Amino acid sequence: MNITAIKDKYERPILSLRITVTNRCNENCLYCHHDGMITSEDEMNADEIYRICKIAKNIGVQKIRLSGGEPLLRKDIVEIVNKIASLNFKDISITSNGTLLEKYAKDLKDAGLNRVNISLDTLNPETYKKITTKNLANSAKRGVLKAIEVGLYPVKINMVLMKGINENEVKDMFEFCKKNRIILQLIELMNSENCDDEKFSKEYHYNLDSISEKLLNICDDVKTRDFMQNRKKYFIDGGEIEIVKPIDNSDFCANCTRLRITPDGKIKPCLLRNDNLVELISYIRKNESDEKLKEIFIKGINKREPYTI
Repeated sequence: MNITAIKDKYERPILSLRITVTNRCNENCLYCHHDGMITSEDEMNADEIYRICKIAKNIGVQKIRLSGGEPLLRKDIVEIVNKIASLNFKDISITSNGTLLEKYAKDLKDAGLNRVNISLDTLNPETYKKITTKNLANSAKRGVLKAIEVGLYPVKINMVLMKGINENEVKDMFEFCKKNRIILQLIELMNSENCDDEKFSKEYHYNLDSISEKLLNICDDVKTRDFMQNRKKYFIDGGEIEIVKPIDNSDFCANCTRLRITPDGKIKPCLLRNDNLVELISYIRKNESDEKLKEIFIKGINKREPYTI
């Protein structure tokens, strides 16, 4: 039975739920904004995540995304996916840096994971270490290829472009993606209170508008993704590239259909705000009714407001 998605005050339907299952990570990327979340050591367990997803399903959420930190650092990540899959969502995905995917990809696929987004900004080991501070480039690449091998689809690579670091590597990354049937997402560096805004805005920010213009001139086709911030998807010689602009692009908020859950079980209505969180996990731990938890979800949804700068 399909349930009509609940809309917020701005008539945006809540179609997906992004759950940060941990803030722990095995890398330390230069630009990391921790998905807009303040670090917490109080992680939800698998049953609590399942209960949250069950309520989300009952208010019309269609898709679940698990993220971090690095979600594959959780020893129970396969169990978490398996529990969520039992609720029959339209789509279950994970965002990962790929370094542990070679080990977990098959088990995750068998548990019910549909697809994976892999954060990979470069194929060059030296550049990789500069960005992440770790020598894990080869592990990440093997993880990407393993995800393809076991049938996770689509596999997407998230490539954050940084001036003076990797902006000249787009062609190489696109050729790698095209060869392996991967969708490449080029992401414009986003400022956040959780990273050094001034340093990055001045030194490393790379505006993607010029790349968008070049892609438009050489692409075979271009499509706009509704309910995905009106992202442009460019089809070039059998490959796909998406452009992801930051939140100062008004389309980002105007078309946002996502709600977030923090690692310690709070509803996070908006990506880069931490002043409107809604407590949820304590009610779950008190075994409140599904109806009560639904009310709390709706309270969080009603706190969603378009971002202003």
